Amino acid sequence: MARERILSGDSAPGGGDDDDRNLRPQRIADMVGQRDVIARLRIAIDAAMKRGEPLGHILFDGPPGLGKTTFATCIPQEMGARVEFASGAGLKAPKDLVPYLTNAEENSVLFIDEIHRLPTPVEEYLYTAMEDFRIDIVIGDGINARTHNLWLKPFTLIGATTRAGMLTGPLRDRFQIREHLGFYTVEELTEIVLRNASKLRLDLQADAAEEVARRSRSTPRIANNRLLWVRDYADSKANGQVTLQVAMDALKMQAIDKLGLDQQDRSYLETIIRVFGGGPVGIEAIAHTMNAATDTLTDEVEPFLLRSELLVRTPRGRVATAKAYQHLKLDPPEDGSDGGQTPLFN
Repeated sequence: MARERILSGDSAPGGGDDDDRNLRPQRIADMVGQRDVIARLRIAIDAAMKRGEPLGHILFDGPPGLGKTTFATCIPQEMGARVEFASGAGLKAPKDLVPYLTNAEENSVLFIDEIHRLPTPVEEYLYTAMEDFRIDIVIGDGINARTHNLWLKPFTLIGATTRAGMLTGPLRDRFQIREHLGFYTVEELTEIVLRNASKLRLDLQADAAEEVARRSRSTPRIANNRLLWVRDYADSKANGQVTLQVAMDALKMQAIDKLGLDQQDRSYLETIIRVFGGGPVGIEAIAHTMNAATDTLTDEVEPFLLRSELLVRTPRGRVATAKAYQHLKLDPPEDGSDGGQTPLFN
C-alpha cells in the first residue's frame, strides 16, 4: 500500500505534474481568496500552538479545485508538523488505516481526500481514533481472538470532500472545525494567474491574466490549467510573450468561450435548444441524443451551467434560460424549433 508523507518545508505531493505542484502555495500567507476561512484557521492554529495541543480535526468541503488539498499542505507547514496523505477510496478496510494511525507522530496531520468514500467499517474505526486517540486491534481468530487497545499519539485529521451530504452525521460531528470553500472572484483569480505566471517565468500582461481568469469558472485549478496551456501556446506561436490577443487566440483554440464554456458545454445547451425546443427535457434524453454518459453530464457539465444561470432544472426536466439563448446568439423559438439558426462560437 503506497503512502505519501512530507515534512514541513518539503515539496507537497500530489497527483499532478511538477508544474501543478510548484504552483500550489506552500504557506497560508501565499494563498489568495478564502479570506474568512483563513482568518478562522489562523486563530485555531495559533491557539493550538500556544497550548501545545494538536489542532482540532478539520473538514473542508466544496467543489473540486478550490484549495482543499492546498489547505491540507499549508496547515502543517504553519505548525512545523509532519503530514501523511491518504485517499478515502484507497482505505477499503480498517487494516488499511492502521499504518497511518500507528505511524502518526505527535501533533502530526493525517489528510484523507474524498473522505466521503470511506467504507462504513473504516469510518466507524476512525471514531475512537479521532475522539480518544485509541484503536482496537484484534489478534488471533475464533475463540482465541483477543482485543488489544492501542493508544495513539495525538494527531489532527483533515478531511476533504466534494460531497459533504454523503458523510454520516457521526463522522461530521467529530470534526471540530468545518469550513466550506466558495468560488473565487475574477480579481482573486487574476492575482493567482499573475503570481503563477511569475513562478513560471512567463511574460504575461495584466489584461491577458484577467482574460484567463475570466474564463476559468471561478476555480483556481482551472485557472492554472488554462495558464499552462496559454504558456505552451505562447512558447510555440508568440516567442513566449502573452498579450491579450495571444491569450484569446490560445483559449479559442481550446474552444473556451468568454464565459468559460467548452465545446461539450455548448453542445449540451445546443442539444436542448435545437432538438428539444429549449426544454423541458429529461437528462437521459439529452444523454442519448449527445451519445454521452448521464453521469458525465450531471457531474461535469451541468454544475457550471446551473451556476452560470444558463440552465434550470425543473420537475419536468432541464430548460435552457434566456441567458443561454443570448450567449449562443439565438432568438428563443416560438414554435419549439430553432428557426434554422446556427449557434455561433462566442
